[in-house]
Amino acid sequence: MALWLYRLGRFTFRHKWSVIGAWLAVLIALGAIVGAVQPKFATDFELPGTDSDQAMTVMQENFPAINERQLEATTSILVAADDGLANHMQQIDALVADARDLPEVIDPQTVVNPVTAAEQNPAMAAAVLGDDGKVGLIQISQNIPMQDLTPADMEQFKELLAEHRGDGLQVEGTGSLMQVFEAGGTSELLGFAVAFIIMIVAFGALIAAFIPIVTGILGVGITMLLVTLSAEIINLQQSATTIITMLGIAVSIDYALFIVSRYRSELNLDANLEAAVGRAVGTAGSAVVFAGLTVMVAVAALGVVGIPFITQMGVAAAVAVFIAVLGAITLIPALLGAFGRFAFKPRIPGIRHGDEPDSQPSNGLRAARFITRYPLPVAIIGLVLLAIAAIPMTKMELGMESTTDSEYEATQLLQRGFGEGINGPLLVTVSDAEGDVATAAGDVVAHVKTLDNVANPAQITWIGNGQNPANTQSGATAALISVTPEQSPSGPATHELMEQIRDFAATDPDGATVNVGGQTAIMSDISDKLSSALIPFLIVVVGLAFIILTVVFRSLLVPLIATVGFLFSVCATFGATVAIFQEGDFGIIDHTKPIISFLPIFLVGVVFGLAMDYQVFLVTRMREEYVHGMSAKDSVIIGYQHGARVVASAAVIMISVFAAFMLAPDTIAKMMGFALAAAVFFDAFIIRMIVVPAVITLLGDTAWKLPGWLDKILPNVDVEGTAIREIPLETQVDPDLWEPEPAKV
Repeated sequence: MALWLYRLGRFTFRHKWSVIGAWLAVLIALGAIVGAVQPKFATDFELPGTDSDQAMTVMQENFPAINERQLEATTSILVAADDGLANHMQQIDALVADARDLPEVIDPQTVVNPVTAAEQNPAMAAAVLGDDGKVGLIQISQNIPMQDLTPADMEQFKELLAEHRGDGLQVEGTGSLMQVFEAGGTSELLGFAVAFIIMIVAFGALIAAFIPIVTGILGVGITMLLVTLSAEIINLQQSATTIITMLGIAVSIDYALFIVSRYRSELNLDANLEAAVGRAVGTAGSAVVFAGLTVMVAVAALGVVGIPFITQMGVAAAVAVFIAVLGAITLIPALLGAFGRFAFKPRIPGIRHGDEPDSQPSNGLRAARFITRYPLPVAIIGLVLLAIAAIPMTKMELGMESTTDSEYEATQLLQRGFGEGINGPLLVTVSDAEGDVATAAGDVVAHVKTLDNVANPAQITWIGNGQNPANTQSGATAALISVTPEQSPSGPATHELMEQIRDFAATDPDGATVNVGGQTAIMSDISDKLSSALIPFLIVVVGLAFIILTVVFRSLLVPLIATVGFLFSVCATFGATVAIFQEGDFGIIDHTKPIISFLPIFLVGVVFGLAMDYQVFLVTRMREEYVHGMSAKDSVIIGYQHGARVVASAAVIMISVFAAFMLAPDTIAKMMGFALAAAVFFDAFIIRMIVVPAVITLLGDTAWKLPGWLDKILPNVDVEGTAIREIPLETQVDPDLWEPEPAKV
């Protein structure tokens, strides 16, 4: 492979303008096609094989109007006054009048002052007025799909609340208008800015720092357009695109950074630019290909979870990584050819430029000598630190909810006046295609009324799909029962309530099929599937990655060290995340939450791939030096000296990109950003740059041993570039293209 990539690098260098033009043409063509076709992302949600998905199917077939209503925007306004809402009638009436003017409100006359509604219909007073008349609920339904709401709609709603808040009246909101997804941009721009600064430091030159940024923008743009266009062909949800920007930018910059750094190093040996590019792509490019393959395996394996939108996210991420690898081995050498001798101009004084001789002291060389001198205590200290950080993981609680921090005050009022579950009802379906469901539906209603955590059990009834609008229960073959929990929709009590209904359904003697659906049940089922899929996912990812790394390093112990080290770093990440976001340590966040159920499996998939990136980048150079005659200890020192600067730069870029998401106002976004940044820090700086070289030093020659029978089976991919080293150096160079500068002594 190394020789093939060497030739590819030289080819793209010679045909630079054609290659750059081809990339730009693909980007423009895809943009034009997407603009012309205007593909639409799917709005339906599926959880194959789950009880909530079966309930959704029953609702789609028998209660289509209600099912459609579930997809439309519904928002609640909570009003509260310690002196009683009756003392603020004029203020509440003005609020109601303005709320009726929101876009596409369904039947504005249903948006009413809760005090007035309670007086006109005392039987329903408990549903709109609580806490002895001190808390009121105003419900708003809009004929707008939830995903079509815009940030402008959310801002208009927040301004409405603020306008009528005051003079002793508290006005808060929760629901669809408070959960609008705001398009990113700030975090990505901040990540690019930090990445650019870090690459200036890494290369000591301005132009070279631009090259990874250019490849990242082109790669992410092409991937986003490809995935968007595929929505025209397959049932694709927009959530599949959320991972592309974050992961695509990160790996594109990482891979470009690695190849450009190796190219800078090769120029010390071969002043011919084309030959140096070929050698860089042949050696570093081999590591990039296998690192990218490992990441693709890790994210594509999200398909084992069995949730379509997560599978789509994994596939989209794999496409982003594939485009990043393709850009690294084709677009990077073309850009280096286009910039020619200006690639590392202007040189910034006072910064190491990466072209110093190996004998010149550097921080990487000093660190490598220290680690190899005291490998056992270094490895033990690193692992003990991670083990201590992992201790809070034993308290981890998983949950899944859609409420944001801006809804916190409203949910507190809901809990105070009506119970938190009012906005998260369980939708129970009873179906029997061959008979009347009246008896079965009555049994379910009677049983639900006996359960704990049910709000207003006396008011629970069922509606049917009968043909008589005045009496839908007559002749119904399907029934729908709305059950409102008293406690939080995402809490354990509501999950237990849902399971109690499902357990009763399993023993119902009337033969009807009973399912529990609705958003609350869907979230619960997602959480269960994610939890149950974590171990199989780990087995698939670790197993396939172990095979890939065994092929790359031609060793069993090195891949084993890499995998075990990752488990330490990911456990430390879970521990730190639990301590800060669930337990509230250090006072960093205002509102503690359970760890979002999606986080563990997402973190394992993304960070395992990135961890193996750093493993390949750092350790392939060690193996390269060992294969070409260096002792086991010296190969670690030289490999570390050459790779540490690049790995550290790449890790800092990753940490900056992920940490930028902590600037978001929402705790869940902060949690995701923190966990990813912490995982990269623990894995890159403690496992890859401290523990792994220390353990390899301890093992000595044994680290690179491979059983003879396995050596015959495994393909030799020549990641260490043995075939390239046999190619004579081409020291002749056009002075207009390159001006080698003497190294400082």
